[in-house]
Amino acid sequence: MVAFTKMAVAGLTLAIGALAHPGEHHDHEAIRRDVEARDLNAAIGARALAQCSGGATARRMKQRAVQRRAEKVKALREARGIKASPKKYRRDLAELQEWEKVNHNKTGIDDYNAFTALETVFGANTSCVQAPIDTAGPYYVVGEYFRSNVKETEFSEGVDLFLEVQYVDVTSCAPVPDVAVDVWNANATGVYSGVEGSAGLVEAGLNTTFLRGIQVTDNEGVVSFETIFPGHYADRATHTHLLAHTNTTILPNGTISLFNKPVAHIGQLFYPEDLRSAVEATYPYNTNTIAVTTNDEDIWSVVQADSSFDPFPQFVYLGDDVTDGLFAWIQIGINASVDYQTNEYYDVAGWYAEDGGHSTNLTLASLGAPSS
Repeated sequence: MVAFTKMAVAGLTLAIGALAHPGEHHDHEAIRRDVEARDLNAAIGARALAQCSGGATARRMKQRAVQRRAEKVKALREARGIKASPKKYRRDLAELQEWEKVNHNKTGIDDYNAFTALETVFGANTSCVQAPIDTAGPYYVVGEYFRSNVKETEFSEGVDLFLEVQYVDVTSCAPVPDVAVDVWNANATGVYSGVEGSAGLVEAGLNTTFLRGIQVTDNEGVVSFETIFPGHYADRATHTHLLAHTNTTILPNGTISLFNKPVAHIGQLFYPEDLRSAVEATYPYNTNTIAVTTNDEDIWSVVQADSSFDPFPQFVYLGDDVTDGLFAWIQIGINASVDYQTNEYYDVAGWYAEDGGHSTNLTLASLGAPSS
């Protein structure tokens, strides 16, 4: 568990947007301005990175990543006793749609085998471009357990997703070690842990922690999580949240102090519609009666995608069926010297401490905002 105190909560910047789930409502004009600013920053970053993205450091990092991903998939298949041949199947709105045309499913229409070049399967999504900043959403809880497997015995049933995220410094194209990365997403029926009254369902609550966790990047800038493919909820496309803290402190008891630590990136991962459809045809996703919101309809997927950054992770089926599980990966460019703690997208719903979960106890009404 991350070390966190009530005093630390007082220093966190809260935004009304943090309280608008489900069916989050936001200022579309402000989002448009954010997209324009994002595009400008991305263009500047792309020019600065042109000289290093094809350099020796970047090439060696990619070679190591290809080998690491291949070995991970091999180990996962062996551990799960999968014998069938693995398959590799493959975000402004126009750019989102262009990225979605890319085949992220590296299982592919055809099976790959021992003679398929590893680079073909595991070499994608390696551009060293700064990832756009996206909302942390209304359900970010500080102080979650330090663990890679975020599934629990309850409310975690679904298609297993083994997620690898690599953080790269956009100023050098070198991996960034010692970054504390939070991951969280809704369960198969669209419910979050760690907050009260999530979607009005009884299984969520302040003391629940399912599908949440923190890991620290290794020397390759990599964290790995075992979670499930997220379910959907009202007015949002299917997504996974990520938030990165730099300059973190690992305490003697093995917990992580995030008090007043820089926030280097806030983002969300989205998934191609064909993959979502395949997953949601299975149990328990198929018990979710909430209407689906597509990537095109989701306001935040547009913020996350630009001409340089692909918000859809690459993925492979571990076997010949989606229920065998998925291995997915993405590389995220960050500026490790930047701090987004005061950014309006850094929204905190509560914190988890030794005595359990706590809410910030703010409501839209108490802030003088409309209730819808």
